Amino acid sequence: MNDDASDGYDADGETPEVSRDGGGDTADNEERGLGTRSVHAGQSPDPETGAMAPPIYQTTSYVFEDADTAADRYALEDDGYIYSRMANPTVTTLEDRLADLEGGAGAVATGSGMAALDAAVLILAEAGDNVVCSTDTYGGTTAYFSKTATRRDIEPTFVPTLEYDAYAEAIDEDTAFVHVETIGNPSLVTPDFERVAEIAHDNGVPLVVDNTFATPALCRPLEHGADIVWESTTKWLHGSGTTVGGVLVDGGSFPWGDHGYDEIAGQNHAYHDVDFSRDFPEAPFAAAARFRSLRSLGNQQSPFDAWQTLQGLESMPLRVGKHCENARIVADYLDDHEAVAWVTHPGLADHPTHDNAERYLEDYGGMVAFGLEKGYEAGKAFCENVELASFLANIGDAKTLVIHPASTTHGQLTPEERKEAGVTDDLVRMSVGIEDPEDILADLESAIAAATQAAGETA
Repeated sequence: MNDDASDGYDADGETPEVSRDGGGDTADNEERGLGTRSVHAGQSPDPETGAMAPPIYQTTSYVFEDADTAADRYALEDDGYIYSRMANPTVTTLEDRLADLEGGAGAVATGSGMAALDAAVLILAEAGDNVVCSTDTYGGTTAYFSKTATRRDIEPTFVPTLEYDAYAEAIDEDTAFVHVETIGNPSLVTPDFERVAEIAHDNGVPLVVDNTFATPALCRPLEHGADIVWESTTKWLHGSGTTVGGVLVDGGSFPWGDHGYDEIAGQNHAYHDVDFSRDFPEAPFAAAARFRSLRSLGNQQSPFDAWQTLQGLESMPLRVGKHCENARIVADYLDDHEAVAWVTHPGLADHPTHDNAERYLEDYGGMVAFGLEKGYEAGKAFCENVELASFLANIGDAKTLVIHPASTTHGQLTPEERKEAGVTDDLVRMSVGIEDPEDILADLESAIAAATQAAGETA
């Protein structure tokens, strides 16, 4: 066993504790605003030095005071740190802040968003189970469920995002959970969370929500019936395109013991006498994800990456507000452009889920999707001709980013799967940055003109 355990010490010279509920103390003043909590939640000045910024505890392991302490920590009877694959003080600060912002009981930071999803699936599903997932979903998530989880004999059932009867019809005795996105990638569809949650709970399964496109600045799915939220912290939470990461947030309210989730409720076969629902009652799922998924899979977030993400979180509400403002300007511009066949943005009155977006979102997000009149080739050519924007596979950066999903992010899917996901051949996905909007529009105009001409020449 290589879970040996350097030192981060508190004011009394003791190793800081990791919360037994899976994410540390989230009891910051609940009346403080999101902007304040984005800066302060989960953190206080370093007691040894007075440093205001959180320290980077770049260590693999932590010294045990004595043999009994070591034994107690391995038995999960002592809250101290063991090994940074499971928990680290810098990472705990990030987890506490994200749990606070999402309104959760505990959080677990992972190496990427997809690592967060994989960690959740390992806890919630086993061979022979199935997952009911909305079709308006990131291509990587769709591919994970249909091409990776299936290798573990976990089968996906994809249902149209807005056809709520389809969720109820798809759920059976082997369903592990229901999965939706706050704002679908790249269709930008927002489901009726409370309705989906009611369907899931009536059938004894949790609702898992990918909140990447909204962040807690725009939506907190746990307030609308979700049981678990996961995000790619790479995107708007961090916001600078330098650091990959993910997070799982436990709402802390699902009755795991009533519905046969043996990894969470009941004596766990990986430990002698641990019942996560009994021993970590506030956030048992988060604890199980930490001590079962992270410990076994090694998909934890590094201390440096966590520190980087903490820096991004401090400006997250301000950045997200500017992203939303610019995205609406871009959507209105494209909506009136003669070379644009269609445009979708949750803030447009004709968007199919505009009403849901108004109900569940604080604002409409920083994403715009559109198609050019010249179709598939024009979409690719547009991405090749932007100058201010960057043609790359990311979203949520301070800079404007574009991509052609049919040939990239969703290119591994079949035409039928792309159609179900709302990915048309002409679709261009645009993550609108925080640059001056006049410069974004000028770049759009020149790229659209060049793409239209190039597509005409190849027709």
